[in-house]
Amino acid sequence: MENLDKTDLQILKHLQENSNINTKDLAAKLFLTVTPVYERIKRLERDGYITKYVALLDKKKMNRGMTVFCNVRLKEHAKNVGSNFVKDIVALPEIIECYNIAGDYDFMLKILVQDMSSYQDFVMNKLSTIENIGNTNSIFVMGEIKHSTALEF
Repeated sequence: MENLDKTDLQILKHLQENSNINTKDLAAKLFLTVTPVYERIKRLERDGYITKYVALLDKKKMNRGMTVFCNVRLKEHAKNVGSNFVKDIVALPEIIECYNIAGDYDFMLKILVQDMSSYQDFVMNKLSTIENIGNTNSIFVMGEIKHSTALEF
């Protein structure tokens, strides 16, 4: 972050709030002209501060209203076993996040499904078919207290 000045940080803040804002409106908010704001955005993209732009969808409207965190312990930890597990996990659309973690489990999965019946189907017909899973522990979200995609700085 040492290469970013106050204006860069303001641009990032505004883009996190609304990545669909056009350069003209962003420039007006920053009291700058369009060209320097455009050039700064392109530099922030090129330097990897901005990695992509996305639309955030309403989970419930997309029939994915149930969030489950599933901790997974592998039976063995050989390099190829872990690689195969990751390859299989990435292919499952219900899993929207996967973290390699330390502690009692090896991975934590964030899974979005429609309901408990859908989760049962997912576990029985997809997750359980992945080789080398030794143990799982599912945690069901009852309510979402805070959810943000923005980084504070």
